Amino acid sequence: MTAILIVEDDEELLNLYVETLEINRFSVQTAINGEEAVSKYKHIHPDLVVMDGILPKMDGYDAFSQIIEFDKNAKVVIVTGYSEFYEKNKLALEQGLISVISKPIGVDELLNLAKKYCKSSENKNSTFNPNLERSIN
Repeated sequence: MTAILIVEDDEELLNLYVETLEINRFSVQTAINGEEAVSKYKHIHPDLVVMDGILPKMDGYDAFSQIIEFDKNAKVVIVTGYSEFYEKNKLALEQGLISVISKPIGVDELLNLAKKYCKSSENKNSTFNPNLERSIN
């Protein structure tokens, strides 16, 4: 089972998230738009989805709605830099979104989410490297 699906259209940020998680022994899949996120979710059933709110083709909020309709137990976090989507945030939280996090998500916060929501015992035993944040910032 894939532990984490990262959905981000900013290639640099996507690579940062993936590198951070893989260094800490998490299995990661990626998508660059909302349509791809929904499709990949249905095929890989990840333990956690970390998704940008603003994406091409389908935004993260619409993708979340489709994912939660498909799987009521889906664990999804939306990362956004846009405060004007407050109503979308509120609606998504009412539908079961885990959290809305201001962009960019910090290394510690990303790893804490991964450790909390990923089922694999290998991942739960991964250790956080305190020098990682300095090396990738």
